[in-house]
Amino acid sequence: MRVSVAWLRGWVEAPADPAVLEEALVRVGIEVEEVVDLASTVDGPLVVGRVLEIEELTGYKKRIRYCQVDVGEAAPRGIICGAFNFAVGDLVVVAPPGTVLPGGFAIAARRTYDRISDGMICSARELGIGDDHTGIIVLPPDSAAPGDPARPLVGLDDIVLDLEVTPDRGYCLSVRGIARELSHALGVPFRDPALAVDPPGATPTPPYPVSVEDPLGCDRFSARLVRGIDPAAPTPPFMKSRLAVAGLRSISLAVDITNYLMLELGQPMHAFDPNRLSGPLVVRRARPGERLTTLDGVERRLDPEDMVICDDTGPISLAAVMGGESSEMQRDSVDVLFEAAHWDPVMVSRTARRHRLLSEAAKRWERGVDPQLPLVALEKAVRLLTLYAGGELDPRILDLDAVVPPQPVRVGADLPALPERRPASDCLPRSLPERRPASDCLPRRSATCSSSRRRRGGPTCSSRPTSPRRWSGSTGTTRYPACCRSRRPGAGSPRSSAASAASAGRWPRTGTSRCSRTRSPAPRCWTRCRSPRATRGATRYG
Repeated sequence: MRVSVAWLRGWVEAPADPAVLEEALVRVGIEVEEVVDLASTVDGPLVVGRVLEIEELTGYKKRIRYCQVDVGEAAPRGIICGAFNFAVGDLVVVAPPGTVLPGGFAIAARRTYDRISDGMICSARELGIGDDHTGIIVLPPDSAAPGDPARPLVGLDDIVLDLEVTPDRGYCLSVRGIARELSHALGVPFRDPALAVDPPGATPTPPYPVSVEDPLGCDRFSARLVRGIDPAAPTPPFMKSRLAVAGLRSISLAVDITNYLMLELGQPMHAFDPNRLSGPLVVRRARPGERLTTLDGVERRLDPEDMVICDDTGPISLAAVMGGESSEMQRDSVDVLFEAAHWDPVMVSRTARRHRLLSEAAKRWERGVDPQLPLVALEKAVRLLTLYAGGELDPRILDLDAVVPPQPVRVGADLPALPERRPASDCLPRSLPERRPASDCLPRRSATCSSSRRRRGGPTCSSRPTSPRRWSGSTGTTRYPACCRSRRPGAGSPRSSAASAASAGRWPRTGTSRCSRTRSPAPRCWTRCRSPRATRGATRYG
């Protein structure tokens, strides 16, 4: 997960030094894969400019604008721009000559379209803070003056942490969870974003009719409705930049709010257009043969284990994984129905892998989400939407809550205290038993090989007794036939392992050398030359 330090510092008093943050996160078990200073991605000045004049250039293959931009200097700069999402008086981000943008793109004054372009008016993609290249960045009115540094306004003064979150800590896939861990690691105060609002409870009548047929797969379903928003309202720059840092592209204000709150609180949400719904919503398991076209444009055959949200036309959303095309927000949508629920993690995990849809929402659901977050997330969503897009908030609230509270574990106060811990020395034996020499465990008699016992087609083994030979690593003496002395069982310390093999009553069959007479591998030497074999019924080593 990628998260900005400025976002974290909104909820915890974290230091600005990335080295201190990295050490603190590693100390609580969160691995930091990379620390990125966004200020280093753009080399050179980046200033705020105000558009004074716009000249439409004609006679070319595409529409081009020649703009006079005030950047706080004695005279305005003339800049060629191909975007059309700004007007006279707007504040824009200007890269003067000498600035190097991400990818090594150096800005210089050059002649183009029969004009001198003295800089560049930048888009989000050109600055590396987003994928939007349909227009340039337009800053909020009165947010800065011409010539002011533009890095703080677009998030290029921030530091980004790329974190590796283990599957058992799904709560750390949110700013809320990471900030809480940092507060414990650093011993600093933590302000819970979930407690920043006080959400009201459910009302007797819902804003939209919903029923849940399977409370095991969905034990909580909540919804809020906002009507009459401005469909052209843009997403605020701070939200766009934080989404871009996390790897999410900006779609529309309503959808961006759901993604933003998912990153902040860890609660996935979905935005429906209620005007595109037909009849009440039903949350149930999919039926055999049902199909759904998801937001990625793929038609999917549903499994009876999948949870779906349906209206009178059939499934409109693959619950907890991805929404459907038939109910998604459009550019002209003026009403928004926010949905926040709590789904079974096992069901979500199986559904996501069955359809190969490992979405950001599914990644959080299968690791576990706090069931007390839906109303909090909905309250923050409707506040953000009405703040930036206007509209009228429906006072009715839907909250179908079937969450089983965890059972408390009660411990009697009269139980005895824990006994005093004994030192480790008390648990060890006072004295170790006397070690027996290896000679007591090995045969002391000489081993001979009978020349009369031979295998047809094999050589005759020497019948004379072998001379004693002491093996390193043992205190005893073992006699082996001369033809088998070159055998080395195993690697590392072969001679000492020979003694242990002899005491175990077998020859190790992991040897890699060969018999000196038969040239057979060690495990087959006894088969060929019938040696070594102890006399008088002693233990065989072959």
